[in-house]
Amino acid sequence: MDRLDWGPYVRGMKMKTARIHAFGDASVIRYDDVPRPRPAPGEVLVRVAATSFNPTEAALRAGLLQAFLPVDLPYTLGWDVAGTVAGIGPGTRGHAVGDRVVGRLEGAAAAEYVTAPGALLVLAPASVPLTHAAALPVAGLTAWQAVFEHGKVTAGQRVLVNGAGGGVGGFVTQLAKNAGAEVIATAGARSTAAVQKHGADHVIDYTALPVAAALDRPVDTLLNLVPLSPHDAAALASVVRPGGRIVSVTVPFEPPAETGVTATHMVARNDVAHLAALVELVDTGKVTLDISASHPLTALADVHRLSEAGRIRGKVVIVA
Repeated sequence: MDRLDWGPYVRGMKMKTARIHAFGDASVIRYDDVPRPRPAPGEVLVRVAATSFNPTEAALRAGLLQAFLPVDLPYTLGWDVAGTVAGIGPGTRGHAVGDRVVGRLEGAAAAEYVTAPGALLVLAPASVPLTHAAALPVAGLTAWQAVFEHGKVTAGQRVLVNGAGGGVGGFVTQLAKNAGAEVIATAGARSTAAVQKHGADHVIDYTALPVAAALDRPVDTLLNLVPLSPHDAAALASVVRPGGRIVSVTVPFEPPAETGVTATHMVARNDVAHLAALVELVDTGKVTLDISASHPLTALADVHRLSEAGRIRGKVVIVA
């Protein structure tokens, strides 16, 4: 018989969730009491320690992603999850009640409990608080795939990280530095110290000087993490050497064909092997988690507002 913690299934037990019933500004986020879920075959029930905020979720909440990432309403927010296995569905293998796990989901982690396919979860880092581990999946996977799969960053390369002060940027900077690259990072004044701590060799204050003007020679690879106008994207593309690479997680780049620059507009995918590798880097001290703030679930709407006002740095975790 599969092991179960029957406590979460007691009739009438409810849990708190942060959901949207309509698209709009942050005021559409509601804190609802709903029945605690029960894991289906192949799933586990996770007692959520924390999720984390990703700026893309604000775009989803506003209805801007329905064309290519449609969701049904009501929709429970939260793509990152870190928590403890509280129950195991029939036929599920590889997890035990009490395991500390972390994973990337398709929503529903902004709640006290969530069910998830066991195959999407890996053991959480043992060296950090479980709530902090929620910062890792979405941002870490995006960074890993930008640096290694698309950017193909290797030792000795000169890499520009545009937007190093954000949640993804912190991971990108560390991974590129770990790969042996010379890392040049753009960041505002409030993020400079954190970016330097992550290993950036040079930091450009983009608010004081155009990035192209601050560089003394071209870079091999540009990793772009911020939205840009077509004009600004073209200006930034000019700093990449002929035959170099551009990887952007926001807007597409179109470098002149004669430069031979390869440009990739990427969307990160879920990959548990990559996530497990990131967990190992955290536990060996090669990657640190930059948690700039921690808020309760009932403050999620305020976190969305802070993000849209440009007042968030690093990763923010939302404690269930």
